[in-house]
Amino acid sequence: MTIVDIDRFIAEGFAKLEAAVPREVGDVAEALVWQLIGLSPDDPSGWEQPVVWTADLAGHGPFGEMARSPRLYQALDEIAGTGGWQPRGSLGNMPIRFPGKAAADDRGWHVDASVALPDGSWAVSGRPETMLLLVLLSEVGEDDAPTRIRVGSHRDAARALGERVLDPFEAGPLLDEASKDRPVAYATGVPGDMYLVHPLTVHAADEHRGTRPRFMSQGPVFLKEPVAPGEGTALARALLP
Repeated sequence: MTIVDIDRFIAEGFAKLEAAVPREVGDVAEALVWQLIGLSPDDPSGWEQPVVWTADLAGHGPFGEMARSPRLYQALDEIAGTGGWQPRGSLGNMPIRFPGKAAADDRGWHVDASVALPDGSWAVSGRPETMLLLVLLSEVGEDDAPTRIRVGSHRDAARALGERVLDPFEAGPLLDEASKDRPVAYATGVPGDMYLVHPLTVHAADEHRGTRPRFMSQGPVFLKEPVAPGEGTALARALLP
């Protein structure tokens, strides 16, 4: 039995994996992130910025437990194919969004840069080499700055990009226009939930309208082969007309 609804992933361009790790693991991870950023959940006077960035680069403790979750591994096998992806050792970047502040100017619709260039920079391409993993480290409701996802937009992005390789800032407006009529879903849930996002699914940050900080990590899962339309993996089938 699969743990991901593959047909839905193909149609919508993302899948929610509930309880990829027990909630207690996510709660411990959130407490450690508070320490990383030097702020306190009990002292809102220190929440001065709308977004504070930190990162897990070592994968110690609960972060590593999340990155190496057996449920996550099974879900990645189902979506990217067994042996079609490279295990992560850490969760990567963590944008922490705080309530009660002017919205940060980082909420444009986009897909993540997923193709490495010879000079070491990254670009957007219709033949992506990574997919996106979102890991919730706190409770996230619709008012808590959840990542917004345009449902089914991976097909719009594939048509708009073709096989071109573009700078992310050049690709953003193009993809926004191509996917503007798609319905929007929100990456909500509880600590330990994860979202596996097709690399061409258009998404964006959201304004924080709630009262509790939003803790989440976002990092790439490296694929063994670039994604192209075909009858192979769910990533490939999702791009078929």
